[in-house]
Amino acid sequence: VGLGFVTKMAEYMVAADILVSKAGPGTIAEAASLSLPVMLTSFLPGQEEGNVDFVVNGGFGAFISDRDPAGIAEEVGQWLTDGAMAAQLSLKAKENGAPNAARDIVAHIGKLSLKWKQINDDRERLDLEAEQLKLGIPSNDEEEGGVSDSS
Repeated sequence: VGLGFVTKMAEYMVAADILVSKAGPGTIAEAASLSLPVMLTSFLPGQEEGNVDFVVNGGFGAFISDRDPAGIAEEVGQWLTDGAMAAQLSLKAKENGAPNAARDIVAHIGKLSLKWKQINDDRERLDLEAEQLKLGIPSNDEEEGGVSDSS
């Protein structure tokens, strides 16, 4: 039964055995993260073509045009009645999924932000020390017994 646009997609996917969908990247990523085999039935030329390859080459689904509903039904029926095939598709989906992708991206952005903050803090400190040297004010290193020009 086609549902059209839904707001509880995650709940439907968790309850599903197979996802039948167009080749939207977010939908495919969600399905793979849930180890859900995918039957793709359409794609936007250019924009979503690579998503079909990702699913098919990743071994967790197939593409049959929505112009062939009998072919879709036959393939999906085979997946549902062959436990070994369903398990293999699910395993391949899991291998291609990245359920923690959002967390990992945020962590990486956080690390990069901290690195840039440190670089900028160091730059400000060095700029201040350079200005002090130009004015003849001793640096902290010289005051703490560091390098000095007195012999």
